[in-house]
Amino acid sequence: MATFGLLLSNLGSPAAPRRAEVGRYLRQFLTDPLVVDIPRIPRELLVRGIIVPFRAGRSARAYAKVWSPEGSPLVVHSRMLADRVASRLGPGWKVALGMRYGEPSLGSALERLRGCERIVSLPLYPQGAGATTGSTEREIDRLRKRGGFPPLVHALPFYRDEGFLESFAVRIRETLEARPGAHLVLSFHGLPERQVRKADPAGRCLGEGCCDRPAALETCYRAQCLWTARELARRLGLGQDGWTPSFQSRLGREPWLGPSTIEVAGALADRGIREVVVAAPSFVADCLETLEELGMALAEDFAARGGTLRTVPCPNADGSWAEAVAKIALSYLPPSP
Repeated sequence: MATFGLLLSNLGSPAAPRRAEVGRYLRQFLTDPLVVDIPRIPRELLVRGIIVPFRAGRSARAYAKVWSPEGSPLVVHSRMLADRVASRLGPGWKVALGMRYGEPSLGSALERLRGCERIVSLPLYPQGAGATTGSTEREIDRLRKRGGFPPLVHALPFYRDEGFLESFAVRIRETLEARPGAHLVLSFHGLPERQVRKADPAGRCLGEGCCDRPAALETCYRAQCLWTARELARRLGLGQDGWTPSFQSRLGREPWLGPSTIEVAGALADRGIREVVVAAPSFVADCLETLEELGMALAEDFAARGGTLRTVPCPNADGSWAEAVAKIALSYLPPSP
């Protein structure tokens, strides 16, 4: 019997690229109070009455563009990663995959790890935010309390992990070498500014120089994203004029983290830059946001402006990334007596 369990998790995916399944997924996702953090009744009215009816069909068409015969790219890559991490950890470990929304569920993953002495929970979000890491941890804790599962430790966001950074740096370097002179855009998933400010007990969040404070890295998603971007640029030997950080996937009319990726790409085109490479280091597996939003929609928009935009593949289930995940899991074992 395995002594240790590793619970790998990610956001999730609809069961199929059809309106009904996508609508079900969006309802589960967007009614999470840590994702749309407004009072329950307005949230339910907004999600069920406006967002889902208007977005489900459009999102289903987007998912259909990236769906593979094996299923959702996010789930396919994550399953393969789990298998490769398990092979590296060996027989003393059992590895299970669970998604915060959709299938395979977090509950089913915990059931697979029942009987282990200790579980390491590793959400596959490099930078931590309440809507992602926080929501996943809260749901796992709720399931553990109800189901009597083994002791569990939550891994910290791994944006500083050497294996994570090098996995992305290698892929970006390969893409840039194939397109000499291209400008690099490092695109992170966006969040409403209001949610980012909530994480700052001192009330200084998003002020001048706030994200440069070492203390901000403890709680601030934006600070962690910018640290990741600067470190990748350093590893790649890029000067300030060679790269730009940005945030994507804006939803609704309230202020979100910026600059937005689509605005950055447009500004680069206006400056006469015709070669752009986009990497998305808040995603470790390719998914709708990297494949369709960046690799198709943004690339088509940039092409209409006379340029060429290429995206960098995520680490997915690459062997070096699987090795890095295994090392992260091992770092959470109690010290040997």
